[in-house]
Amino acid sequence: MKISLGMKLQSEPWGGGNQFGLALKRYLQNRGVEISLDLQSPDLDLIVFIDPNPRWGTSTYSHRDILKYLLHNPRCLVVHRINNSSEGRGLKSYNQLRIAADKVADHTVFISKWLYDRYVDAGYASPNYSIILNGGDSDLWQRKRQQPRSDRLRLVTHHWSYNPNKGFDIYQKLDDLLATSSRLQQVTFTYIGQIPPGFYFKASNYLKPLAGLVLASELQKHDVYLTAAQNEAAGMHHIEGALCGLPLLYRESGALPEYCHGFGVSFTLENFEQKLQEMMDTYDNWLVRMKDYPHTAERMSESYYQLFLELIERREEIIKRRRWQRQPIWLIKTLLS
Repeated sequence: MKISLGMKLQSEPWGGGNQFGLALKRYLQNRGVEISLDLQSPDLDLIVFIDPNPRWGTSTYSHRDILKYLLHNPRCLVVHRINNSSEGRGLKSYNQLRIAADKVADHTVFISKWLYDRYVDAGYASPNYSIILNGGDSDLWQRKRQQPRSDRLRLVTHHWSYNPNKGFDIYQKLDDLLATSSRLQQVTFTYIGQIPPGFYFKASNYLKPLAGLVLASELQKHDVYLTAAQNEAAGMHHIEGALCGLPLLYRESGALPEYCHGFGVSFTLENFEQKLQEMMDTYDNWLVRMKDYPHTAERMSESYYQLFLELIERREEIIKRRRWQRQPIWLIKTLLS
């Protein structure tokens, strides 16, 4: 099997999409799949399409490039992975751009039910889709040796992006509480990653972006993983924290409840301080549950692999029902644009 992953994979600290690509590439290669990151091979079996606009920096080709390739290799199948939304990107037209580009896809994967629902609201109507939740590398993100926490509850979070939607309203609020509230003297907070220009912490620990074993080791020094992201389509940061054995203090927003429910305490902007106290009071109960956190890269990648096998087995049927073949005007306009 030959598969192209249309991703610009990075080895240094990067976002959750990059972690997905590295994990899937490694898993498929271990299964004997030949992987490329471009469209140079004339006999690809399947293309995993990531983003309609390579200028956004994550993908190596667009849906137009895929259409041109299919004209020469029509037996190649296309899977479109949708991993973000207008709400998360802060771009009003993002969902519509994705839906338009999705016409080239034979099958679409959404990384959460919440994300799928956003696209249905925006007009997505294809029955050829799956929902496959993200997963982290359990060989890297390992639970620390279970032990009673110290006299302080050590919170941590990490983000590659400094988009305000990553939760900086809550991180600022927590920092202010740590600086002014005597009731939270037994709490510390560490932020790892990039921060928006002009943003600064007064009473929290700040570390520049980390990756790999260094990041895993730092996460394991803490007790609770905090994620305050808004309209997150899935994310990887909280998964990595959970796989390190840290109970989750998570915002009731986006897909976070899908990934975090049953493994920590949820909160809103209005009740954050109350829910932080609840986590302090119930920490030991959540700690013992973390060994059962299910969202691993192995589980995720196996789901993709089985989907790819199923699609290739049904190749002839799928090729006959392609949407773009029945829309010649759209095809011509797309190829010429």
